[in-house]
Amino acid sequence: MKTYDTLNPVKRRILCCIFPVLVFCAPVYAQTGTDGRGGAAAAQRLYNEAQVFIADEDWYRAAETLLEAVKQNPAHAESALALSNCYYELGEYDQALSWVRKARALSRKSTDAANLEAFILIALGRLNAAAPVIEGVLKQEPYNREALFAAAELDIAGGRAGDAVRRYRDAARLYPQDRRLLVSLALVLGSLGDFNGSREFIEKAQIAHPADYRVFYYAAYLKAKNGELAAAAADAERALYLRPDFPAARGLLAQIRYRSGSFDNALKLADAAIAEDRSNTESWYLRGMALDRLGRGAEARRSFETALGLNANDEWARAALEENLLREVDLESPERSKAAARHFERAREYKRRVLYDDAIFEYRRGLRLYPYAEERFDYADLLLKQGFRRQYLDEMLFIQNESGKANRAVNDAVETYTALLKTSLAARYPVDASEIKPHWNIAVFTLKGQSSFYHVDSGYIAAAYIKDIIVHNRAFRTPDLPLRQASFSDAFRAARENKADYFLILGVNESERDLSLIGELYVARTGSKAADFKTFRAGADRLRGAGRSIVRDIAAALPFRGALLRREAGQGVIDRGKLDELAADAVFNIVKAGKVEIKNEGVGVNYLPADVVGTFTVKEIDEEISAGTLQRVGFFDLITPGDEIFVKPEEEKPPASGNEKKPNGKTPEPEQPSVQDPELRTLLRALR
Repeated sequence: MKTYDTLNPVKRRILCCIFPVLVFCAPVYAQTGTDGRGGAAAAQRLYNEAQVFIADEDWYRAAETLLEAVKQNPAHAESALALSNCYYELGEYDQALSWVRKARALSRKSTDAANLEAFILIALGRLNAAAPVIEGVLKQEPYNREALFAAAELDIAGGRAGDAVRRYRDAARLYPQDRRLLVSLALVLGSLGDFNGSREFIEKAQIAHPADYRVFYYAAYLKAKNGELAAAAADAERALYLRPDFPAARGLLAQIRYRSGSFDNALKLADAAIAEDRSNTESWYLRGMALDRLGRGAEARRSFETALGLNANDEWARAALEENLLREVDLESPERSKAAARHFERAREYKRRVLYDDAIFEYRRGLRLYPYAEERFDYADLLLKQGFRRQYLDEMLFIQNESGKANRAVNDAVETYTALLKTSLAARYPVDASEIKPHWNIAVFTLKGQSSFYHVDSGYIAAAYIKDIIVHNRAFRTPDLPLRQASFSDAFRAARENKADYFLILGVNESERDLSLIGELYVARTGSKAADFKTFRAGADRLRGAGRSIVRDIAAALPFRGALLRREAGQGVIDRGKLDELAADAVFNIVKAGKVEIKNEGVGVNYLPADVVGTFTVKEIDEEISAGTLQRVGFFDLITPGDEIFVKPEEEKPPASGNEKKPNGKTPEPEQPSVQDPELRTLLRALR
């Protein structure tokens, strides 16, 4: 869903192409002013005309008129500043920065130009450059309202929302009736979970500005965020009554109807938005989601495909389409093959650039959609390049036995690698595939109706996407439970009753260009918080990057865990190996089976020192298993197959430097910068 002042990518590209041309070939509105002052008078007249368009938020016509104004008089500072503001409202921040700097050069003492430059720099993520600009204005005018807003937005962009609240509260004492200030406070408090404080300020804004459609729009957003859907719908309808041609309010109302379970009404609103603008990809996405919930899966897929036809990089539409295909469509369907093709194309590109991890991810995603694709050969070849001969053989066996694409090359590969692996560790210690099991059972959920500002039910789509990623991690399994849960208590009950170790609740915040993914991990036995995982991504592939990051972070946080499969005298075999990046000579505790308990809160396990029956030292590593020496603890030898393997406590301490490795051989992921709230920043930016 769009704010009232943002554009879809197609229009933005057209805008970028047309505006530079207009500088040279726009029609001449006036060569000479009627008062005889030539270009200066013409520029002023055009500037005045543009103000009417700006008041109507018609940024295209305003920009066109202002471009002609600066053509008539390049030294007209007011036109340059207004033109910069138009580009800012259209989301063309680089162009806005160019024009605001021209305006500042023409009018060096203009605090309006300085404030706009600060806002633009914040939007571009250049926070260090914005800070001195704001400081300069506040030094000159300590109570400059725009500078105070810019300073608060800078705090939020830097992850200091609490500082922004204090700054807004101080400003509210100076400007108690200011619409923008009241709404900003309500939005920031809402983002921090203070819904009582948020309600207080948005209601003050509604009382002070009863005819302002924007106030009711933001009130609807905040109430929807707090789950007050009936009240939110009433405020959205009030915003539309005050301004019927307000697409953002219609889009928000469609989301509210969807979240309320009124999928028919959501569909009608989406259709109305599409009738006005067929290039509105968010409306096509919402239409597809509503159709899917109405049980009209084939129509839903066509809507998602239309959205992708308008914007092939819309990850949400693609993820929603693929989730529908995986759930509803037969494995052999051409629809699945078509959807998988893009992943295979990207995999080949990553492989060409020697980005093997990314290539493997794309191959796996494609094969998940269409297991019988010819590209399984390429995937197997990539596994072989990385030294995973047994996995390569498994892929060849699948092709030989399941896909119906066996040929002489496949048969020869199976014969060759079966022979080569006869001397491997796995051949010397035969282990049935059923014996190698994931050791962490993690349920994945989202709370019903969790939506971002742009994509309805985004929590569900993100949960489905992450669940598919988890499938490929050997350490995890996930129970087949409904992803949408009505409440935390329902998620807790479902995870506990299905014997999960932990459950993950996912939430999404996003803007047009940024994504913040929040995962809250809870102990399934107690419902207590285990850990928070947050990741922020901007630009292309942000859902893909954020989803993979969340799974990596969870894997890194959970203790290394394995099981003793075989024992022969002082030698043992465990179910962890090269695929788990196990390190040679690593030493693990052996704990009696059934004596390990997950901590009541936080991440980790508890067991008594008396339950440690020995140690295991890694000596030989294969892909899925490892062999090593056993050393008993105490007088009696109690080590038994089935006992569990854990890192010795002294080795669980954080590494002293970022370059050290964990005992399982993994290098810790670099620390990410603080996670911002892109949704909040988009809403505050729209308030200007």
